[in-house]
Amino acid sequence: MSQEPARVLLFGAGSMLGWSIWQARPLDVTGFCNAATRRLPDGITRALDLDDEDAVRSLFAHLRPDLIINCAGVCDVETCETSPDFAWSVNVEGTRVLLEHTPPGTRIVHCSSDHVFGGDHGPYREDSPTAPISVYGRTRVAAETLVLARPGTVVVRAGLWIGPSATGRIGHLDWLRHRHRRGLPMTVVADEHRSAVWAEDAARRVWQIARSDVTGIRHVTATRAVSRPELAAYLVDRFDIGARFALESRAQRRTPHLGNVELATCHRDELATPLPSVIPR
Repeated sequence: MSQEPARVLLFGAGSMLGWSIWQARPLDVTGFCNAATRRLPDGITRALDLDDEDAVRSLFAHLRPDLIINCAGVCDVETCETSPDFAWSVNVEGTRVLLEHTPPGTRIVHCSSDHVFGGDHGPYREDSPTAPISVYGRTRVAAETLVLARPGTVVVRAGLWIGPSATGRIGHLDWLRHRHRRGLPMTVVADEHRSAVWAEDAARRVWQIARSDVTGIRHVTATRAVSRPELAAYLVDRFDIGARFALESRAQRRTPHLGNVELATCHRDELATPLPSVIPR
């Protein structure tokens, strides 16, 4: 393992992944949310958009972090489909700006997504060819390419993280709770299978990877893949949400939707050990 970083920055701390990583932090961390955030989550005191090059340049004129974890980005698939230029600006241009202005020698852990795969030929390992089917997925692939060209970086690909969010509205669990409280309809994709893990477990794994010397691509895997209907039913029952939901096929969705995107790994070390699936075997 490498030495403890003296200064750690977490970008995208208000995202589903970023919030879990922030809450699991084992070190002194400075968290950043995007500049449009109306109310910064507890403990987060800084706001910054990575595609604001002047702001990023100014930040690194004063800070020389040893470690950066980047969870910033627009992750809503429909938003990316309807606003592809916006998606590219945030997910790809923001990554380029971060890489360009980060001081040499700073370790970067970039959190990516299983959306880099199409979802019909899983399980997918780190060396499986990417085949995105959405604008969002294509921006993730483009950002990964930039990150992996820089020495000392690691891309962490995640599936579904199940846990609380900073806003109480994003992520599968809070989505179910929020829409049920408001009496809103819910539709779950019937033919989608993902690697679903508890956010707390996954966040700890990201910190383990960040504090190691590994580089390249790492998947956060689960002991099994689960379907969206199976997952929703389990969460509704376990957390006594009381929600009802309808089913829809991928073909019925307005935007491209993943199918079987179970994540696997080609690594055999401790950091590659599958995490417990949200739904036990």
